[in-house]
Amino acid sequence: MKTLVHIARFLVGALFIFSGFIKLNDPLGFSYKLQEYFAPEVLNLEFLSPYALLISIILVIVEVLLGIALLIGYRKKVTLWLLLAMILFFTFLTFYSAYFNKVTDCGCFGDAIPLVPWESFIKDLILLVLILFLFAFQKHIQPIVKNTIVQNSVMFLSFTACMCFGYYVLMHLPWLDFRAYKVGSNIAENMKIPEGAPEAIFEYHWKFNVNGEEKVITTSGGYPQVEGEYISYETEQIQEGYIPPVHDFTIEKGDDNFTTTFMEKENLIIIVAYNIDKTEREGYTNIKKIAEEAIRKGYTVIGLTSSSPSVHEKFVRDYKLPFEFYYTDETTLKTIVRASPGIVSLDKGTILQKLHYNDADDLILNTLPSAQPYLDFSLKFQLDSIAVLDQKYRKLMQVPEGPDRKALGESMGLGVEDYSGNLWERQIALDTSNLRKIESILNTRGYPGKTLVGTPTNTAAWYVIQHSNKIPEYLDLMKKAGKAGELPFRLVAMMEDRYLMGEGKPQIYGTQGMTYNNGTPFIWPIENPEEVNKRRKEAGFDTTIEAYAKDLFGEDFKFKNLSLEEAEALRIASIQQTP
Repeated sequence: MKTLVHIARFLVGALFIFSGFIKLNDPLGFSYKLQEYFAPEVLNLEFLSPYALLISIILVIVEVLLGIALLIGYRKKVTLWLLLAMILFFTFLTFYSAYFNKVTDCGCFGDAIPLVPWESFIKDLILLVLILFLFAFQKHIQPIVKNTIVQNSVMFLSFTACMCFGYYVLMHLPWLDFRAYKVGSNIAENMKIPEGAPEAIFEYHWKFNVNGEEKVITTSGGYPQVEGEYISYETEQIQEGYIPPVHDFTIEKGDDNFTTTFMEKENLIIIVAYNIDKTEREGYTNIKKIAEEAIRKGYTVIGLTSSSPSVHEKFVRDYKLPFEFYYTDETTLKTIVRASPGIVSLDKGTILQKLHYNDADDLILNTLPSAQPYLDFSLKFQLDSIAVLDQKYRKLMQVPEGPDRKALGESMGLGVEDYSGNLWERQIALDTSNLRKIESILNTRGYPGKTLVGTPTNTAAWYVIQHSNKIPEYLDLMKKAGKAGELPFRLVAMMEDRYLMGEGKPQIYGTQGMTYNNGTPFIWPIENPEEVNKRRKEAGFDTTIEAYAKDLFGEDFKFKNLSLEEAEALRIASIQQTP
């Protein structure tokens, strides 16, 4: 009997220590599992959700300490009662999960050994039997060391070690990572289903009323041929199909899916903030610093969050972050990295590093051929803000006043007073303010091109000047930037054409169209029209003048190069036709 007690004592103690340590290694993960139990549709204890992390830490430390106390024989009566109370609590949870199918993974061993609820319940029943056995024969449980000071010291040191370890993994990341997103794994590969993998098998139970009697017919999917009145059907899964390690990972923005794009990209840094409202804001000093360094060294940096665009776009503006967020499911983001914000470094979908924001300085960054060492993020942020204001009301004015404009205004986060009324007057006010800021930049720093602010920010100053009467003053500066590759040359071509049209001279690239008083539309006269398509191609345009004209005025429009005299005649005719 003494031997059996020693075996049971070792099994229970070791299992409690192992289970507690696995969860202590990832207290955030265990807190997420507790939140599932606290949810309204499970135990309806939602008031405990804000304290889930604290509860998880207390539970796992107590679990480890009880296992140690049992092994060394420390205060056996108290230890056995606490073990019994804890196993009864866990047995209830696992039975509830299994019977009502509320939580599909109990989290007993974290992600190290995933157990379905019935497996967890059976495990807890075995532990309950062993603990009751120890209760019955507790006289055989003797301390390994009878010195009380030594026993107290072991328990105190164990408690201290648990606290230090728990604090470490919370301030950094789990010491051991058992998830599908661990360092070295490839997300894209983990999403694939191997050829020949078992598929899920379902049975469909069809309920009919046949001659006044209820009849159930079971099929594997096809609708049964029954002479009767259909009532309902139920689906039963009789065999579970293969589920890949990663099955819920997507990167989206609006209606577009960018998962494949980013999983094929080299040198990608992802900033994870599963919920912007709950993210640790003090971490963004480190995040901003490392993101700017990564971009300067040639890396692509994006953010992933489950928050809505209105929330994360405002957050980016408020914290002046040099990247934009994309959408990914919240549970997936919590699984990827146990930090918010967290940092994930990938190369073609393979995870190279995962870091807590406290360890942002440990991110390994190499200087790549695409490096942009002279990027000025303060200037970039200023220009990005100007670019948004430059298009603010122009975007709205392109939509007819009414429900469509209302919907667009609300999607932009504007109130009714901001998307109705005289929008052109408001845009002029913004243009005036933007122009002053851009002129100050141009006159002190030259053109803010790709080297200084990156793309597409390098077009912001061009748009503001294009919408002003300052084209003659800054056209040479724009040409210089275009020739140096700091600004897309096709934009320079558009500005030069606009300037020439304003001067009443033939344009060069055929980018400017004209309509006088809703009269006949035409492409403004072009110099040497027989070579215009060659010039357009050299400037970076991907359409001929003929195709461009159709894009501008409709498929029925046929391009014809007019002389300046013919253009002037159209202007005079439009004046004469005006009432």
